[in-house]
Amino acid sequence: MVNKSQDKSEKHLWAPRQRARRFGRISTQRLLVWLLSLALIFLICFAYFGVKMHFHGPVSLHNFKAKFNVSYVAHQPRKPHRQRFSPCEIPFLDSVNYILEPEDNAKFTRFSLGYVEREDRARLNETIESRFGGHQSLQDRENSYHATNQTIHCGFVSGSDDVFSSTGFDLDEKDKKYMNTCKIVVSSCIFGSSDFLRRPTSKVISEFSKKNVCFVMFVDKQSLAKLSDEGNVPDERGNIGLWKIVVVKNVPYEDMRKTGKGYSIWLDSKLRLNADPLLIIEYFLWRAGSEYAISNHYTRHCVWEEVLQNKRLNKYNHSAIDEQFHLYQSDGLTKYDSSDPNISLPSFVPEGSFIVRAHTAMSNLFSCLWFNEVDRFTSRDQLSFGIVKEEQ
Repeated sequence: MVNKSQDKSEKHLWAPRQRARRFGRISTQRLLVWLLSLALIFLICFAYFGVKMHFHGPVSLHNFKAKFNVSYVAHQPRKPHRQRFSPCEIPFLDSVNYILEPEDNAKFTRFSLGYVEREDRARLNETIESRFGGHQSLQDRENSYHATNQTIHCGFVSGSDDVFSSTGFDLDEKDKKYMNTCKIVVSSCIFGSSDFLRRPTSKVISEFSKKNVCFVMFVDKQSLAKLSDEGNVPDERGNIGLWKIVVVKNVPYEDMRKTGKGYSIWLDSKLRLNADPLLIIEYFLWRAGSEYAISNHYTRHCVWEEVLQNKRLNKYNHSAIDEQFHLYQSDGLTKYDSSDPNISLPSFVPEGSFIVRAHTAMSNLFSCLWFNEVDRFTSRDQLSFGIVKEEQ
């Protein structure tokens, strides 16, 4: 909540010199921060669209009658009630007025992270076509888990022609220029007309955040047309409310779920922003001394449970899930045990609809590693979160 004296206080408390202290040095590599955010958007969008991957073959329906003693009755069985969850109370500060970005945290691991922008043709078969995620080898995958100076795959790998050719996720130059000015970002996406637009609750967001935080909604042409039909037409600045609408051309994945130092907040399109972004960052990152915050899954915490649930609901091809899961077990993934004192997380299964990040080297590395797992294996991103955390 913003108190009544906020406007008056901002005149004195947000002088240019103090603002510089609060937000620190603005990186000259803002575009790389955006590329990481966009890669995360692809990753998160995996989990909420039901488009079938063409290269894993047809989905096979398992016969559960042998495993469960199913008795058939003449009438239609009653569907179980969906479990309902109430929102939790978050002790945010009352105002953004006195928030200061903390000094660099000495516990954060420091290293240099570069990104593969173009692949060496000598390493690839000439018949292999260029792709957005590149062609990361298993050895590259293994090496990338080390928090050391390195260059890794993280999407946005250009074509291997003499001229850098696009492999997808093309943006207008004006939108790139706008995004390059952002220091704190709230982002979401709607692809394939999969959802309706939920505007941030303007009355709970301070005037300072409205002026200094970028609210970016990525859409494709199909979704933009649907929004317009529903009466949500961008204004002359390209905005619908607080959302800056950025149109993505040439979406690189058939499966829309793959289509996910600054700060960013990822908000799934099924959620509405009901708090000031600065208060969110202060609570989850600065107050906690953290680089990365993600919500727990409501009911499942073990990857074994998540695998069974994905198969039970036929969320993805069962053979593809088994292939990924068996590799993770061979990599050393174990069942989640909350009583294990060596477990560093309250869950191995996240609810990826809400993510808050500081774009540090370690946070960026984690996002790239997670994206690469989703790009290589299934689009069920909750299966790969635990192994990335454990391997890293």
